[in-house]
Amino acid sequence: MRGGRQGGWVYIMADRYRGTMYVGVTADLAARILQHRSGSGSDFCARYRLDRLVWAEAGESMTGCIEQEKRIKRWRRQWKFDLIEYGNPEWQDLYEMLV
Repeated sequence: MRGGRQGGWVYIMADRYRGTMYVGVTADLAARILQHRSGSGSDFCARYRLDRLVWAEAGESMTGCIEQEKRIKRWRRQWKFDLIEYGNPEWQDLYEMLV
């Protein structure tokens, strides 16, 4: 799970299976997930204790990643569940695949 030099990542954090979700974008996925886990990544993730990386997609450009993030944020909740469960049906934490 590595992004390109000019690219980035769109990702989804969750607290549990089909629980609260956060959609974000970053250039350095591993570092950003560590920020979320330490409580400094975002107020939303800290407030709801979202510490599980359940989905991530590399993009070729940050502009494209930001557009994809905005698109996914507008999706219905079920569509986000479907996206996650297509590649991660158990909602396992994918962070270990990064390091």
